[in-house]
Amino acid sequence: MFEALSFGFQDKGVAMSSLSRELVFLILQFLDEEKFKETVHKLEQESGFFFNMKYFEDEVHNGNWDEVERYLSGFTKVDDNRYSMKIFFEIRKQKYLEALDKHDRSKGVEILVKDLKVFSTFNEELFKEITQLLTLENFRENEQLSKYGDTKSARAIMLVELKKLIEANPLFRDKLQFPNLKNSRLRTLINQSLNWQHQLCKNPRPNPDIKTLFVDHSCGQPNGARAPSPANMPLLGSLPKVGGFPPLGAHGPFQPTPAPVPMPLAGWMSNPTTVSHASVSGGGAIGLGVGGPSMPAALKHPRTPPTNPSVDYPSGDSDHVSKRTRPIGMSDEGNLPVNVLSATFPGQGHGHGQAFNSPEDLPKTVMRTLNQGSAPMSMDFHPVQQTLLLVGTNVAEIALWELCSRERLVLRNFKVWDLSACSMPFQAALVKDPAVSVNRVTWSPDGALFGVAYSRHIVQIYSYHGGDDVRQHLEIDAHVGGVNDLAFSHPNKQLCVITCGDDKTIKVWDAATGMKQYTFEGHEAPVYSVCPHYKENIQFIFSTALDGKIKAWLYDNLGSRVDYDAPGRWCTTMAYSADGTRLFSCGTSKDGESSIVEWNESEGAVKRTYQGFRKRSLGVVQFDTTKNRYLAAGDDFSIKFWDMDNIQLLTTVDADGGLPASPRIRFNKEGSILAVSANENGIKILANGEGIRILRSLENPLYDASRTSEAMTKPTINPISVATSAALAERASSAAAIAGMNGDARNLGDIKPRISEESNDKSKIWKLTEINEPSHCRSLKLPENARVTKISRLIYTNSGNAILALASNAIHLLWKWQRNDRNSSGKATASVPPQLWQPSSGILMTNDINDSSTEDAVPCFALSKNDSYVMSASGGKISLFNMMTFKTMTTFMPPPPAATFLAFHPQDNNIIAIGMDDSSIQIYNVRVDEVKSKLKGHTKRITGLAFSHVLNVLVSSGSDAQICVWSTDGWEKQKNRFLQFPAGRTPPAQADTRVQFHQDQFRFLVVHETQLAIYEASKLECLKQWFPRDSAAPISHATFSCDSQLIIASFLDATICVFSASNLRLRCRINPSAYLSANISSSNVQPLVIAAHPHEPNQFAVGLSDGIVHVFEPLESEGKWGVPPPIENGSASNMVATSVGASSDEVQR
Repeated sequence: MFEALSFGFQDKGVAMSSLSRELVFLILQFLDEEKFKETVHKLEQESGFFFNMKYFEDEVHNGNWDEVERYLSGFTKVDDNRYSMKIFFEIRKQKYLEALDKHDRSKGVEILVKDLKVFSTFNEELFKEITQLLTLENFRENEQLSKYGDTKSARAIMLVELKKLIEANPLFRDKLQFPNLKNSRLRTLINQSLNWQHQLCKNPRPNPDIKTLFVDHSCGQPNGARAPSPANMPLLGSLPKVGGFPPLGAHGPFQPTPAPVPMPLAGWMSNPTTVSHASVSGGGAIGLGVGGPSMPAALKHPRTPPTNPSVDYPSGDSDHVSKRTRPIGMSDEGNLPVNVLSATFPGQGHGHGQAFNSPEDLPKTVMRTLNQGSAPMSMDFHPVQQTLLLVGTNVAEIALWELCSRERLVLRNFKVWDLSACSMPFQAALVKDPAVSVNRVTWSPDGALFGVAYSRHIVQIYSYHGGDDVRQHLEIDAHVGGVNDLAFSHPNKQLCVITCGDDKTIKVWDAATGMKQYTFEGHEAPVYSVCPHYKENIQFIFSTALDGKIKAWLYDNLGSRVDYDAPGRWCTTMAYSADGTRLFSCGTSKDGESSIVEWNESEGAVKRTYQGFRKRSLGVVQFDTTKNRYLAAGDDFSIKFWDMDNIQLLTTVDADGGLPASPRIRFNKEGSILAVSANENGIKILANGEGIRILRSLENPLYDASRTSEAMTKPTINPISVATSAALAERASSAAAIAGMNGDARNLGDIKPRISEESNDKSKIWKLTEINEPSHCRSLKLPENARVTKISRLIYTNSGNAILALASNAIHLLWKWQRNDRNSSGKATASVPPQLWQPSSGILMTNDINDSSTEDAVPCFALSKNDSYVMSASGGKISLFNMMTFKTMTTFMPPPPAATFLAFHPQDNNIIAIGMDDSSIQIYNVRVDEVKSKLKGHTKRITGLAFSHVLNVLVSSGSDAQICVWSTDGWEKQKNRFLQFPAGRTPPAQADTRVQFHQDQFRFLVVHETQLAIYEASKLECLKQWFPRDSAAPISHATFSCDSQLIIASFLDATICVFSASNLRLRCRINPSAYLSANISSSNVQPLVIAAHPHEPNQFAVGLSDGIVHVFEPLESEGKWGVPPPIENGSASNMVATSVGASSDEVQR
């Protein structure tokens, strides 16, 4: 395509004219707008005119070293100058170190010989030193490489250096900045040319017939001679017959009509509605899409301007089959309002979506089979908690599954919350036929809400507070007949719920209040699905109806902007890719013909049609997208996968059989897990390698699958659930009718099997699990060091095979578990004792100690993500230790002030937040030995720091009982709040306050000697609190379990308590007699610190005031720490909790 353009660029010595150079920039802009991503970068490299730093950064971050060097070769060679030599050396050195870090010595030798040997002529000593790294077990033993972190951080550090070298390299001068062009500049010039040609016509027609750009335009005689139009227009696609040229504003003589259609929709315009709307009236467009309102005839030519922030708000994926069987559409990735802008040229976005490395990374391995008890109709994964699956069924049940533990956290039967607020047609319909189904379930972008669309009139919105804590939020009588689809969106930065239904309308509701904001009318058949989207600061909604019509709406009540026929002309859903740049639809005709197509959003026409469906689908086919790379659909008793760029079927997976003809499917956000509906009311969970790792790392290894499977197969009807509708008897004369309205008077044949344990638990009297004897749990006392008298800090290594402790006398202890016959995994366990490990040198990791007593110091440490080094302090200077050799790599920041808390930045191991005893927080860059920022907001020493990589904030806590939230972008303080104490209780003058983020990165745990509390970080709102009794011992420490489902807390009376994190309800208490020797008094020995295993939710370690560390696990026969208190009506918020010591003084919010 670009051979003619690139021939003149091969000889860099041939100077091109300024205009030719500018033409290349126009072509680059055009290619970028058309999303010819590979061609864009090929032309950049071949021409050597523009070095795309963003593309270069992406390739380096992804480790695509061959492409990195190929791209560089268009601008410089290794021996051009010293800057170029340094650039290539850093890249090849990084590639070499990564091979060594993976212990791939053969690859390392290959890189050494082929890539690094060239530098030996310039610095032979350096080459020898690099070669010697092959002899080391870990190259970090080399002093100069001791600070090397993990691969991700090392690449980021190298990029900083590379960017400086590139900017300083004279060969890159004037090549790092793209010209500031108006959008679609090449199209504008062509349109200006066409307008000029039209003005020169002797007999200009009002509706010129433009068929080609290959010859000049001329308004000739009807049917006059004209140059042949090519079959395929490689750049512009087919051009429509137009009614006048496009309005070009200042560029042309034809003035635009008022209120043009926004660019994302312009090309989708068909015959305008007969209702006169300024936004849909006016002349046609030429098809280059520079501007323009509506288009006549069939699908014409919109052009999506390149200023695309690619913010994809909740998608309107749809999973209904004409009210019952529903294909899922939009991908999970659209659920989070994440700005994925990766602007390469000014004002343009063409980033690289994450992609699988190969089809082998598709989720194809069956890891779970869940028995829902009724047929799944719709499924959706939580946008943050990747193993949390929401399910809606054909009997209107709502379930929430935690896939790691295989636990069904929530099960709700259909129930009208406020029947008196519902319309009379709805009440009458329920009396006539009480059968109700779920048509759609979906999460809000942040996972704080989820919506349920039912086959009868209503939508219910629930709020989700973690774990099994689900609460009623809104009930909306939305449509007459079924509500066929539901989605969340953010018009005007306000969260809204969008619904569509059998009454042929689309409606928009305020998600906070339930107030109706818009009603869109215009469809002539029941509306089947909605797909909201966001582009170029324009919010719009696509909708599809059962007559095959697709329409588009702005939030303005001015009618549809689009009216055309979808392939199949029946059940169709639309879906954007995760980055919002590609649009797909999936549909099935009434004859069973199914198809998935990609739309050319610029042309408003089908770009490609994917092949591989059976000739007659047995039901409406569902589809989903993932990773900006793959499409999946449930068809022919299997899951079929396509590469988005290839119409041929990529692969088919039958999930070990047992799938229905057209299974419902749903990816999680990362694309690592796929939920698929199965026969006999089942759900199969498929995973790729990463998904398998997630499920196995967080699952309960002691889970008794056979026992649960047996329980699932026994149909059990809970008589209590049928009786719950009696409370509504006052609202109608017929108790049976009222019961039907609440979904509890269905024929018992419609009641599907339940998990019998769930029903049985509710019929039992719940009792707190008390552990009083060593035989009641598994506990292990770790080997002790006689020099240590008190454990001050404790942590598991990230690998889970060791425990690191910091004692009050500044000595570190490391216990390692070895892989052997008794412990095949080599992970930490209470069943096998570890080794108190030291290197062969016999040295100890000992912190620098200030002149003052170590008892007055506040010990603190932080472990790097790859377990290679630990940052630690005990009142003196901060020390950096090598975890393999125990050698002190460096010390810094001598007191005063002394460090009291340390936390690594989640994205950069070289950045640490250091809390000080003078109440300040210092943001320190270890690599350059520089304090980047100093944060002031507390009045007493800092005792807790925690980063959220999702919210990009740092939360701090201090002895002043204050919590502060800081932005990690500019390090400014966003919010602060003091802890809340019960009335009548005097807070201590000074006590440590600790903070720790929940797995979802939105909420965090606050630990104070007087309370446990859960806060929401963005608003700094206290969601829940728990207080011990006045006479109870203070809390000494607490932590989340690795899956954030439990909170383990220790008390100064040596009691250890396990709480359900979702509601702060006590479920298990370990008394001192279970782990302390009879000759040790709990008044003399207290647990001071707790650490949770990084992969095993039920394992934790406790550090004691006598220098001993104990590891705890429940008995293998139990598998978990007690059972949570029963949940009344599916909500834990109404429960009366058990507090430590006696009756509850708990405050719940």
